[in-house]
Amino acid sequence: MKRILITGSGGAPAANFIRSLRKSGEPFYFIGVDCDKYYLQRSETHEKHLVPMANQPEYLPVLLDIIRETGAELLFAQPDVEIEVLSRLRESLPIRTFWPAQETIEICMNKYSSFLKWEAAGIKVPKTVLVRDEAELKEAFRTLGPKLWLREFKGAFGKGSLPTDDLEQAIAWINFKKGWGRYVAAECLTEATITWQSIWKDGEFVVAQGRKRLYWEFANRAPSGVTGLTGTGVTVIDPLVDELAIKAIKAIDSKPHGIFSVDFTYDANGMPNPTEINIGRFFTTHQFFTEAGLNMPYIFVKLAFDEVPPLPLKRVNPLTPGLAWVRGMDIEPVLTSVDEIEMPAAKLRDRIKKLAAAKS
Repeated sequence: MKRILITGSGGAPAANFIRSLRKSGEPFYFIGVDCDKYYLQRSETHEKHLVPMANQPEYLPVLLDIIRETGAELLFAQPDVEIEVLSRLRESLPIRTFWPAQETIEICMNKYSSFLKWEAAGIKVPKTVLVRDEAELKEAFRTLGPKLWLREFKGAFGKGSLPTDDLEQAIAWINFKKGWGRYVAAECLTEATITWQSIWKDGEFVVAQGRKRLYWEFANRAPSGVTGLTGTGVTVIDPLVDELAIKAIKAIDSKPHGIFSVDFTYDANGMPNPTEINIGRFFTTHQFFTEAGLNMPYIFVKLAFDEVPPLPLKRVNPLTPGLAWVRGMDIEPVLTSVDEIEMPAAKLRDRIKKLAAAKS
């Protein structure tokens, strides 16, 4: 029985990873670690261990001790901060890992570095500039405005992001965030987004699936409307996205290895622009694909152990388009379809027409 150590094990992404592996039918032993004592309690692992935060000096010694104590064989880190810290130390870790090259991780975790790579490769991207002071911010409004997308160049879940056409508001926001030198300003695109999640092994493409997002959960509680929490996702097939995703990945890493999830936002002309690559981890709702018939975590684990994974005949977008994953806080996600979602709305329209006709 393979023994897998999972960091951030109390979070939703880790839960979806564990559930996917359990659905594979192969037995696994899960060892969970988390730096939050409350999150740790909801971990779905066989063992639960509290660890320091990744930026604390005790983190690595504690993690190494847990690895030795538990006999863990594969390390799967889900939070970006732990991937960033641990990937630098991979050669000294007495456990299997399945990460891209360190340089790739560092570029993908810096949105401005990614932008520079894509721009140099001739890929259509929103024009982006680093904002170190008010003068550079004013210049960004002049050249990229009238509306800018402000965000920290590191961090997940739309960290610190704000769309604005007001210079004074932008200055106040970056001052509030103490973000001079950590923020970038970019052209504002549309609200339409899509993600292309893929797995690679030693430079060889393995499998990928596209998924568009219909809305962000709790969007009305974030200044930017972006929370990083997908409300409903839908499977899609878009050859242009497939092509651009591979180009975006290869522009950063000529020999991809591990998980590469490319996020796109559409511009006003309907062109998908890459905005970031979530590197070395699955997006939160990857259980969606598992329940629909594509178990990417199981494929990942089999590859990590140098075993032959069960692969679909169709490697790019093997899932039926139009499948929907509806989710929210404290409720079980529902696998359905766009047609099923729209059916009650059609019935409601018919009912309203019927009632109006009867009244007249």
